[in-house]
Amino acid sequence: MDSQQSHPHDPLHGITLEMIVTTLVARYGWPELGRRVPIRCFRHHPTIKSSLIFLRKTPWARTRVEQLFVRDLP
Repeated sequence: MDSQQSHPHDPLHGITLEMIVTTLVARYGWPELGRRVPIRCFRHHPTIKSSLIFLRKTPWARTRVEQLFVRDLP
């Protein structure tokens, strides 16, 4: 069974947080991502690693990033 069929209502199934952040940075760049989700790790000396550490420890911020990613899915 295809992973999309086994979890049809979860658009994030099988997508890691690193994939989400990397995709958003490629799409928007750090400055625009920091404007859309105003968290310090996106605005001041941003890196993928520091962002992942923060987002894994901060559920509300992770939720906002995931919502932005899902909104922009084709």
